[in-house]
Amino acid sequence: MKKFHTIMMKPVIWLFLLLSTGVSAQTAVSTGSWTPDNGNGTFKNPLMWGDWPDPDIIRVEDKFYFISTSMHYVPGCPVAVSNDLVNWTMAGYALERYNEDPRYDLKGGNKYLNGSWAATIRHHKGLFYAGFCTPEMNGEKGHFSMCTAKKIEGPWTRTIFPEYLYDPGLFFDDDGKVYVVHGQQTIYITELNSDALSVKTPQRKIYDNRSFPYLEGSHMYKVNGKYYILGSTGGTRGRQVCLRADSIYGPYESKVVIQDDHSYPGNGLHQGGMVQLKNGDWWFIIMQDRGPIGRVPNLEPVSWVDGWPMIGVNGKGVDTFPKPKVDKVSPIRVPASADEFNSSRLGLQWQWNHNPDNANWSLTARPGHLRLKAGMAANLAEARNTLTQRVEGPYSEGRVELDAAGLKPGDVAGLGVFQFPYAYVGVRQKDKGRELVMVNNDSTIAVVGLHTGKVWLKAQVYEKDFTATFAYSTDGTHFIPFGNTLKMGLGLDWTANRFALFNFNTTSEKGGYADFNWFRR
Repeated sequence: MKKFHTIMMKPVIWLFLLLSTGVSAQTAVSTGSWTPDNGNGTFKNPLMWGDWPDPDIIRVEDKFYFISTSMHYVPGCPVAVSNDLVNWTMAGYALERYNEDPRYDLKGGNKYLNGSWAATIRHHKGLFYAGFCTPEMNGEKGHFSMCTAKKIEGPWTRTIFPEYLYDPGLFFDDDGKVYVVHGQQTIYITELNSDALSVKTPQRKIYDNRSFPYLEGSHMYKVNGKYYILGSTGGTRGRQVCLRADSIYGPYESKVVIQDDHSYPGNGLHQGGMVQLKNGDWWFIIMQDRGPIGRVPNLEPVSWVDGWPMIGVNGKGVDTFPKPKVDKVSPIRVPASADEFNSSRLGLQWQWNHNPDNANWSLTARPGHLRLKAGMAANLAEARNTLTQRVEGPYSEGRVELDAAGLKPGDVAGLGVFQFPYAYVGVRQKDKGRELVMVNNDSTIAVVGLHTGKVWLKAQVYEKDFTATFAYSTDGTHFIPFGNTLKMGLGLDWTANRFALFNFNTTSEKGGYADFNWFRR
């Protein structure tokens, strides 16, 4: 009955929050989340203080859709939706799982850093199109994928191309032709067939300028009869470059349209997508690397100066600025983070580390709980069915209630902050009894005996010094600091740290199960 009463109390609390602050129910659920909406007609950057890298954006009637890179996390290609470019919620994913290689199942190896890179999104004649590249890594050939759907929520259909189109930008021209702009420093255009599901004309080189090393992340637009390609150069410390031509194949002239790192010195605003409002205004969503927290999007106004889309104001990104002028007033919203596990489907905030084994997790085996069954793994990096979501700046906290009564000897289940290195606090089942452990970079730092099946775990993430600390409770109220501090890193390049729920067994394929009652921020 405890769970029932807890759930029944929440609507009263949410209603009070709604009446007293005017925020949405989703915001009330996500109590620890950053919001850029100041509530007075202005917004502040960053737009979402978490890992939403390589953004691209479109408008379809009154709604805006934002797509992002997701690497080896599944489902892939997250898509968010907004009515005003400031308040965002998750809409879905363009990719359910990767079926092309058993290593995406963590069989015979892994696919860390592989999967979906630099996604592009467009809408044309009633269909959504989401494209991405899977990179050439470790001597293996890369490829390009196109996913299509009638509704943003899906279902999506994926087509894998034999061609490799790096950092693709999909473009539908007004004469019916379809192109992808792609490449790194050397930029190419490849024409697709009219359904955008295969190559019509092989790639054609259109630009190469050594003054713009690593020019990538290209997205193409046509404005007043001219073709514009916006891309990033210089990597993390980079700047945004615009190429402009009267013909799609050039010749192209170029201009730096923003070079600014004032909001995070050393790391410049770079790579993103541009969108036009109904009233004719243009805006740009552009990312900025913020170390182990991730590549964080900023929202910037665009001013057309001498036919060039200049980003920000007077060459600088904005800190606080009037919100875009749209027809509808949007309540304050943020992507969900907390989950009571009361639904038959996972919340859209969650992604698995590699493909999940669907036979080994459930939301129905014990209603109101997420059940993770343990598969065999030497450590957390090799464990399947590790469920993750983004950490956030400037501070974020994740808490779980874990029932470990179903664990078997060799099982380890708990809450972690995952990247390379990673750390976690969890329950380790022994032949006789169980113990609470804190593990940092695969070294066991602290151990205490645990004489109950239920325990509460907490991880706290600090953006200022990129650290994470851990604690536990045996009553759900009083938390005891446990173990040492994780110095968060980026051993997996370009991939942020994440909260992680897990259960794996170090000795047997036939482990037990862990029940997570809720995850809260």
